[in-house]
Parts: sequence; C-alpha cells; structure tokens
Amino acid sequence: MDRTEENRQEYKELQRRVKREVSKAKQKAYDELYTKLDTREGEKDLYRKSTTDAIFALRILMEKYRDGQRELHCVFVDLEKAYDRVPREELWYCMRKSGVAEKYVRVVQDMYERSRTVVRCAVGQTEELKVEVGLHQESALSPFLFAMVMDQLSEEVRQESPWTMMFADDIVICSESREQVEENLERWRFALERRGMKVSRSKTEYMCVNEREGSGTVRLQGEEVKKVQEFKYLGSTVQSNGECGKEVKKQVQAGWNGWRKVWGVLCDRKISARIKGKVYRTVVRPAMLYGLETVSLRKRQESELEVAELKMLRFSLGVTRLDRIRNEYIRGTAHVGRLGDKVRESRLRWFGHVQRRESEYIGRRMLDMELPGRKQRGRPKRRYMDGINEDMKLVGASVEDAEDRDRWREMIRCGDP
Repeated sequence: MDRTEENRQEYKELQRRVKREVSKAKQKAYDELYTKLDTREGEKDLYRKSTTDAIFALRILMEKYRDGQRELHCVFVDLEKAYDRVPREELWYCMRKSGVAEKYVRVVQDMYERSRTVVRCAVGQTEELKVEVGLHQESALSPFLFAMVMDQLSEEVRQESPWTMMFADDIVICSESREQVEENLERWRFALERRGMKVSRSKTEYMCVNEREGSGTVRLQGEEVKKVQEFKYLGSTVQSNGECGKEVKKQVQAGWNGWRKVWGVLCDRKISARIKGKVYRTVVRPAMLYGLETVSLRKRQESELEVAELKMLRFSLGVTRLDRIRNEYIRGTAHVGRLGDKVRESRLRWFGHVQRRESEYIGRRMLDMELPGRKQRGRPKRRYMDGINEDMKLVGASVEDAEDRDRWREMIRCGDP
C-alpha cells in the first residue's frame, strides 16, 4: 500500500471516529433533554399520560352523569395543523418559562436552525424554502415540545381534570351547563389563537349526555358547532348514551384492517399454524383490543368479537364452517385463546392499575366520584363496575387483591393454548 492510500485510510478512520464521538455527544444531550422534559423534575406528570387514561376518565365521567340523570356538555376541540402552526419564538419562550435549562433550549434551537424544504411537482421541484414555523414531523422530541407549548398556552384557561382533558392536540372541555361550556370554548379559542394556533370551526364538535328537549347547541364566534351523538376520541368511539355498541363494531373493523395487511402470511399454506397464530396475536388481536379495557361488554358484544376472530382464524387455516371443525380445535391449532377471555384480562389488568394509583389520579377520582341526583326508574344501565365485579367473581379475586401487583397478575392471567 502506497503512502497516499495509507493517508486516505487514516483520514477515513479519523472521520468515522469523529462522527461517532459527535453522535454520542448529541445523543447524550438529547437523552438529558428527554429526561428533563418528561419528568418536569417531579412537578407534573403531564407527559406520562397514556391515551387509555384519558379515554377511561371520559367514559366514567359520562357514565356517572348518565346514571345521575344530569346533563354533561362536552366540546371536542380540534386544532388546524397543530404541529405545523407552532411559532418558533413561542416554542423558545415556553421552554424557558417551563424551567428548561438554557443549554437544552440551545440544543433544540440548533435542531431547528436553517430548516429548509422543497416542493416537488409534475415539472420538477422548487428552490429551497425557509421553514420558520412548526415542529419537525416524525421526530421523537416533537410530542414533548408540543405538550410543553400547549401546557403554557392553556395555563390561564385550563381547568382541573376532568373538566379539561388534554392529550397532545386533542382537547375536551366539559361542563354541567351549555352556557358555561360555550364560554370556556371562547376563552380557549382566544388563548390559543392570540399565540399563533387556530381552532378548527369545521372539526370541533359538541356532544351532550342526558340531553333535555330544547337544550340548544354551542356557538363559536356566532357559528354553530357541529352537534354529534358519538365522537372518536383518541381512537375510541364514545357515545352520548354511554353505550359501547359502535365501539365494538369499529374494533371488529380495525381487526379486519389489520388482518388484511398480513393476509399474505396468514393465508400462505407453506407457513405453519403456530407462526400464523403468532402473527395474529401480534398484529391483529391488539387492534381489536384497543380501548376495550375501559368498557363493560355485554355477552352479545363479546360474541361479535369472537365471531370475527374465528372467521379470521378459519380463513388463515383454510377451513370453513362446512368442515364442521369445533372452535376449540381451531383455537388450539393456531394457539390463540378466546378473545372474550383476553378482553376480561385486559379490563382487570387496567382496573388493578387504577386501584394501585394514588387517590389524586384522574381515573381513581372518576371511579370514586359520587354525584347527587335521582336514579332512573327500572333496571339500571350496565356500568363499568358491573363488568369488573363479574370478572373478579369469575377469577375468584377481590378489590383488595389488586394492591399486590404480582398476585393480581397471576390471578387474572389468561394464557394462549
């Protein structure tokens, strides 16, 4: 090897080493930043909420008002292009106001400095355009930054949960009177739009639980907000009557959508039934179970889910009902347990999680909330705790058992064959 080639190899090795060190330094800075944003030094757990927390709190709140025969007014606020509208100067201000150290602010500013983009069209692409507003798409840091901005922008108008519930750009405003929820909506609009955000007039929707005749609708700047009987909140459908029939149908559809994505594997005769069952348990079943831990299903609704599941398994194994093969044999061949048992397991697992949380936790407060009001005559509608009590009776558990996490997990576990 001549001297020139040797120098070239040394240069490449040095270049790789420098890149590795720079990458490690950046990763360390970002990790510290994630920790800072995520924990807020123990002050708040705003950034540790899951979608299930918000869905559960809203469902139980609606259930309590339904049982108490009292009106509950909910406005689901939608922001137009939420991530793309965040002003950069507002972002730096919110980070500093939240107590983020200046060195972390500079790290984020460095990420957004000199942002450029191009627009492709049929005749080519444009010259580079400056991007001076909005957050990076598909960045792991963007949700933290957006939550921080929303936390600061809504500081003056945000009420205690459950009257205001926020998850990223999904905002729910609740109140016992239509006039109050309309007033709160206007305050939110003013607080957000004066700082660069925009409330969508066409996608913001209003729903009323236990609506009385002539209760009217909500207006935003003189324009009527669309009134609905159901709303898809964080991927889960909530209905004004507190039922979950449409949610079950949509989860069945979600399962079929997931099945179609992997049907090439599930219907391949060269692939074993065990592998097909594993793919089904990994891809399809979680889509059908999403959000069902927050509802109490009737036998008929569980049957809808299981019928869809068995249909998918029969397609995957290449058999039909005319073959007269028992359902237990089909499940055993694919190593897939009953979906109804899995729904019960996920519901009990979530209930145990709620019971072990502190008393200030929103889900715990909703379960313990007692509303004054006259109960309706006749048989009461099915409640969340009715399903939980039936589930606990089946597995021989009690509410006190939920305090011991390992014991609770062992009692409710329902494995696949």
